[in-house]
Order: sequence, then structure tokens, then C-alpha cells
Amino acid sequence: MNNFKSVAFSAMQPSGSFTLGNYLGSLKYWSDMQKKYQCFYCIADLHALTTLNINSNLEKNTLDAVALYLACGINPKKSIIFVQSHVLEHTSLYWFLNCHSSYNELKRMTQFKVKQKSNISFSTAGLLNYPILMAADILLYQSKKVIVGEDQKQHLELTRNLAKKINSFKKDTFVIPETIVPKYSSKIMSLLNPYQKMSKSDINVNSTIFLLDKKESIIKKIKKAVTDSDKDGKICYDLKKKPGISNFLKILSSIREIPIFVLENEFSRKNYSDLKQVLIDEVSTVIEKIKNDFYFFRKNELFLKKIVNEGAERARFFAKKTMNKIFNLFALLKNN
Repeated sequence: MNNFKSVAFSAMQPSGSFTLGNYLGSLKYWSDMQKKYQCFYCIADLHALTTLNINSNLEKNTLDAVALYLACGINPKKSIIFVQSHVLEHTSLYWFLNCHSSYNELKRMTQFKVKQKSNISFSTAGLLNYPILMAADILLYQSKKVIVGEDQKQHLELTRNLAKKINSFKKDTFVIPETIVPKYSSKIMSLLNPYQKMSKSDINVNSTIFLLDKKESIIKKIKKAVTDSDKDGKICYDLKKKPGISNFLKILSSIREIPIFVLENEFSRKNYSDLKQVLIDEVSTVIEKIKNDFYFFRKNELFLKKIVNEGAERARFFAKKTMNKIFNLFALLKNN
């Protein structure tokens, strides 16, 4: 590990196929982060347990996630790729942070309230405490930088507050993490409901583009995607009047890494169908490359398992350093 590099941490749940929204909001930028930071890329299988049932194929989904990380340019020689449950220090630190977290603060978390309303009969303690495990994930590696989506900013603020609280007992126990906001990352919305985030759990699969979709499926989904109810046909970014078109522009802006106003000029004399066709071409090109690389890596499960086994060993080395600080801070007897 390069001791002169700040640590960057990112994670995704292996709870199903990753979406175009996952890629453009975060995954796309992970490979570039390797150049500047020492990166820890976690497959958050423990987080997935808050919503998955006992029969979910978590082992397969986890290996899928490893292959997708590699397909998106993550280099295991430069970064540490590991599975959350393979590093038990995550749950150890989680308990210490639990003991310094407020129930009322957790109850106010927007994501918890949304998920509780959507499935009131299955509102678990794990769902409530999810942000504390997320805080443990980040703080365990003394992470300085974290890519988080809009819906996770509240959780990162909780992480920062917990770090400051523990640091008030002993200074510099934790690095206080900061958010990385890539210049062209975007919160991608549903194709059929542009007021709602694109989600892998959406009941209607036509709302979501997945990273392993076939080209025919991408064409069908984009052609059926909601444009807007106004009749002027103007292609411009306007979240109130044109949420559908604005979503298309965000997707294209993220893929090309250019400002939206440049796209507005490019399409000033074109119509919605022109924009959809360009979107089909560019999204298909991106996904075809990812798909080809994914299937190349996915067929070699021994290779994928070797990567995460070695990654867990490397991650534990750094995790234990942080846990030693915590054991010393709370004067626990160490098991040598």
C-alpha cells in the first residue's frame, strides 16, 4: 500500500444486477480513483441481508459483483477488492459505533422511513441500523474519500458525526471522511417515472437499464421511455417541465463527460426521437463493452474467489490496526 495516498472507500450491495444508474453514478469513476487514491472496493453482502430473504442466491450475486467490478476497470493489483463478510472487523466496529449512536437519529434517516413505509410488515433492526454498519465500513480503513449518491449523503453525515464523537475521547482515532463528487456523475432516474430513481428493485423492468441487458432490450426500453407532456418538442434541461428529457440529457452528459448545455446546443434543432436514437447508440456501446468483459471474467470462478480471498487478507491487515485503536481506547482485554 502506498502510504502517501489517501484512502478512498466504495461499496455496492450484491443484491441483483447492477444498473446504468449504478454505473454512471459511481462505478464509472472507480477506475480513475485508483490513480490518485489507495482504494478499497467492498462487495457489501451483509448490507444486502436487510432486504434479501434466506433463499436469495447471494453467493452467485457476489461473484457477479466481483466480475462486474473487474469489467468496470477495477485492477486488483492497484486496489483491494473484498467481500464485507470476509472481514469480521466490520461487524466488530459496527457494535462499538452502535453503542454511541442515537436511536432517534437513526429513526430520522430518510431511507429508513421510505423503506419502512414500503414494507411496514418487515421493518427490522438491521434496516434501522444499516447506516451504522455503513459508517463502520468507511471508518475501518481510515477512509478520507467516499463516493456516495444523493440518497446516501445523510448516512455519510452520520458517519462523520460518529467519527467526531469517538475522536472526542481520543484525538485522531478516525480520519473524518469527505465526499467525492465526480464532475459528471448523475442521479439517473427511472425511464418510466423520471421523478423516481432508477432502481434494480423496480417491479417494472422497463424502468431500468441493467449492465447486462441485450441491445434489443436497451432499444425497447429507451424507445418506450417517458419524454414529456409539453408539446413544444424543445430539448432542454428543465426538471419541472421536462423531467424525462432532463434524465436523457443527464445520462448522455455522464457518458460523454461533457456539460449539459453543450448537449442542449447540439440538439437545439433536433427532436425527441433523435435524442433517443443517440442515447440508444451510446448506452449500447458502453454496456456492450462491460458485458463482454464481465462474461470473460465471470467464467473463471476460481480466479474471482482468489481475488476476494487475497483482498480480504489485505483488508484485514488495515482493519486490525483500527480495531487495535478501539480496543485500547475502551480498555478491552486483547486476545493475543
